[in-house]
Amino acid sequence: MTIDMSLWQGRIDEEDGDKGARLHQKIQPADKASEPGIMLMGFACDEGVSRNKGRVGAYAAPNEVRKMLANLPWYDSRPFYDNGNTPCDDHDLAKAQKLLAKNVTDALRQKHFPIIVGGGHEVAWGTFQGLANHCLQKNTTTPPRIGIINFDAHFDLRAPSGQSAQGSSGTPFSQIADFCQHRGWPFHYACIGVSRASNTQALFDRAELLSVLAIEDKHISAESLSTVRDKLQGFMSQVDALYLTIDIDVFPASTAPGVSAPAVHGVAYPLVESLIEDILSAENSDGTMKLTLADIAELNPRYDIDNHTARLAARLIWTIARSLSGPTHFQGVM
Repeated sequence: MTIDMSLWQGRIDEEDGDKGARLHQKIQPADKASEPGIMLMGFACDEGVSRNKGRVGAYAAPNEVRKMLANLPWYDSRPFYDNGNTPCDDHDLAKAQKLLAKNVTDALRQKHFPIIVGGGHEVAWGTFQGLANHCLQKNTTTPPRIGIINFDAHFDLRAPSGQSAQGSSGTPFSQIADFCQHRGWPFHYACIGVSRASNTQALFDRAELLSVLAIEDKHISAESLSTVRDKLQGFMSQVDALYLTIDIDVFPASTAPGVSAPAVHGVAYPLVESLIEDILSAENSDGTMKLTLADIAELNPRYDIDNHTARLAARLIWTIARSLSGPTHFQGVM
């Protein structure tokens, strides 16, 4: 794995001193990490989208997001590190996901906050495996109560089969559900912004069978936001740790054209950001934040327009990173 720090370029406002700093001036390579911080990881992969019969191009997303992040302002957050990309260059998706999982586990053990940029949504299976391995290493007798919050137009609950027998961008949460069942762990999954027009009845039936909290895109508006927020708060109250995953196709195609599967309806960005702020504010009884790690999926630079979608993905990461500058920090999964 190589770390290309040359991607981090941007404006320098020397006249403003440290208060005029931007991320490209503060980012450090992961091998220079000396204290816990935010660990940015790329998952350069098109394999999952290809197996799911989608339009490829997400492989280039991690580096495009870095370019858009570089010039954003620095607000004295925790140290920010770049851990480079985990690529999938040989069609061996399972191997790439395991390597990503190892990197996530290592980062959590070192008390970093991992933010992973895919790639297709197959990134989620790698991210979760990393979190699960971290939990298993703690060797506790009580199964961890992990809540997965997915902003997505799709459930991604397809059962691995056929061309996708070894997984795809459409199977990660089915794979996670199976893992939890085999381990005797509870499966807490919320899919927010799911589109009735983009999921078959079979997928809605599977979601119901798994007790998934499903909130459709058409039910999320400024008028209904308080109701959605209440449902989300109820979900978060049942868990000790949160894994946030954001599929960029949850946004309308007019806002996010550069995705593998553009959304006709989608959910407006300000509404999603408001709900993410609630997630960032969720705490356990000891004051530690519940959010443990996050990833971004399905940005496809090949179909982007003037970097609109890459800038949106960067804004989401920046929002999460900025929230970590306060006194409440992640202390690991119980």
